[in-house]
Amino acid sequence: MMRPRPSAPARGLRFEALDCGYGDTTVVRGVSGGIERGQVLGVLGRNGVGKSTLLKALGGVLAPAAGRVVWDGTDVTRLPLHRRRAHGIGYTPQDDIVFGELSVAENLYLHLDSRDASRYARLYEAFPLLAQRQTQRAGSLSGGERKLLSFARALALDTPLTLLDEPTEGVQPENVERMGRIIRERCANSASFVVVEQHLDWVMSVADTLLILDHGEVVASGPTAELQRAQVERHLVV
Repeated sequence: MMRPRPSAPARGLRFEALDCGYGDTTVVRGVSGGIERGQVLGVLGRNGVGKSTLLKALGGVLAPAAGRVVWDGTDVTRLPLHRRRAHGIGYTPQDDIVFGELSVAENLYLHLDSRDASRYARLYEAFPLLAQRQTQRAGSLSGGERKLLSFARALALDTPLTLLDEPTEGVQPENVERMGRIIRERCANSASFVVVEQHLDWVMSVADTLLILDHGEVVASGPTAELQRAQVERHLVV
């Protein structure tokens, strides 16, 4: 009798019943969700409800107290940040996003093996100021410009899964729109993204699925097309 062939590992991100926090304080409680390859998950909620904490748990910055994180069929729950990168997971925090004393060019290439400018061609096309200010000290950029620099650096890694914490904060509207286009272009090539964001219009235009947190718990989730805007806004109003 022939045994059935094992099914192929699921492609995409799954996180199940995650508990995580800082010290004795639990910030995220029992949070579950996920996306397939080529999709964007938008994480929404008021300030202080656990969005960044969840992203840190997905990226390996924080070790969950309970639950698990699975990427492309591999359980990465106990892997730290640097080991998750080896599995194709990139993470960009909300703060401390650039090396201020280094130039723009040094920030862009510091984490790469070579200065092959071709990996930045599409990003320079979308954000020409990055190409024009190669020698400028990154710390002298505006807050929104530093966000663009961080965004470009993260996408240049071309990781299959990229975690972005409030990437549009302080960014000019035309560049916010371009960021969305680039994310969707990458999704067309099977890249996936988890985006913590406050910019509701933008995230609803980019994300395939939304997950809304309140007091560290999921209060609403589902395909973006099926969630009513009023329902989403109700959980975001202070």
